[in-house]
Amino acid sequence: MQRLRNTFDHLWAALMFFTRLPWWRLHEPKREAFSHVVEYWPLVGWLTGGLTMLVYATFLTQMPQALNLVAVIIIGVRLLLTGALHEDGLADFADGMGGGCTREHTLSIMKDSHIGTYGVLALIVYFLFLYSTLPHLSPLVLVTADVWGKSVASLLILQLPYARTEAEAKNRTVYAHYSWLGQLMRILVAMSPVALLWWYVGDVPNVWLFIVPVVVELALALWMKRSLSGYTGDCCGATFLLCEASMFLTYLLIQ
Repeated sequence: MQRLRNTFDHLWAALMFFTRLPWWRLHEPKREAFSHVVEYWPLVGWLTGGLTMLVYATFLTQMPQALNLVAVIIIGVRLLLTGALHEDGLADFADGMGGGCTREHTLSIMKDSHIGTYGVLALIVYFLFLYSTLPHLSPLVLVTADVWGKSVASLLILQLPYARTEAEAKNRTVYAHYSWLGQLMRILVAMSPVALLWWYVGDVPNVWLFIVPVVVELALALWMKRSLSGYTGDCCGATFLLCEASMFLTYLLIQ
């Protein structure tokens, strides 16, 4: 029973951490639960990806002649759901990796609350990419890329150590290490509803949609290991967005 309560607390903490919906009004998990949020990140994709897919499909049906406007609405919905948490990570990651000369300098730049040139450019390119690709994506791809991107990005915790100490961490939390088997099971559970959606539609997604994000994650993990000897929370957010973007691009290339 205690294990079930811990699992519930960890999942609830992940929902609170990765979204801006008022989950705290219903339940307040223990502080320790927030060190396990990345483990349950793929499951949060059910919510963020599912809501985004529903909004996208609705506006796509009602406003088929204004696809660019629909893309702007979807971007806005994503930002409202997550509070731009991942985009903030992408900007800090770009600033640090682009402007840092040493490991310590890179980590210092990432922790700085001010955005720099590399961060601004990264966000401009990222949002232009979203604006250009979203009108051409299937609604199913949105939820699939959200869940799979978070699943792949969550593996960083298993591949690399945390690059800072708990006192140096932005949110004063170091993510707990967990087992490969446990995380693979969580990913399987997270992807099951997505697989059912594809089966319901009567389509089979191309296998490259899932392979390319893994290659992107591995490349980023190697870069982080070489530059930082580990990962940070910003690295996790940037990895998710880049893995998701690679899935969008792959979908368009194989159409």
